[in-house]
Amino acid sequence: MRVLGIDPGLRFLGWGVIDVDGSRLRHVANGICESGQGTLAARLLSLHVQLSGIFRTWQPELAAVEQTFVNKDAAGTLKLGQARGIAMLVPAQFGLDVGEYAPNTVKKTVVGVGHADKRQVDHMVKMQLPGVKIAGPDAADALAIAICHARHVGGRDLRMPA
Repeated sequence: MRVLGIDPGLRFLGWGVIDVDGSRLRHVANGICESGQGTLAARLLSLHVQLSGIFRTWQPELAAVEQTFVNKDAAGTLKLGQARGIAMLVPAQFGLDVGEYAPNTVKKTVVGVGHADKRQVDHMVKMQLPGVKIAGPDAADALAIAICHARHVGGRDLRMPA
């Protein structure tokens, strides 16, 4: 089973792909999509094009996205929500349903503590995916989301019905 985790962000959208065989996890690929400069529409389109390419290249069977948390900056939260929309749209375009996990659920699943910091998440991702070279903190979070989804769905088929 191939799982794609997505850590949505407007500037940097992290992604990570793992293969799951029973309880064994294997790193496949990870990276960061950068939206660049320009209008919001152009940046969202850039994320869509890049994420679509990742789907075509790695052909995941399952996908999961981190849920958005609301912060004090309403405009920033709205922009993050729009990037999250792209992160939800692309898997749906490829026929996949999308698992959604709160940040604390991801951390609890991967680290064992719901309020773990980024350093702890990075460390535990490396422990669970030996030899992985992580492209950055957003990619580490995306791999953690993929691990979380793999642990929660087991062998269930979450593809969208035809």
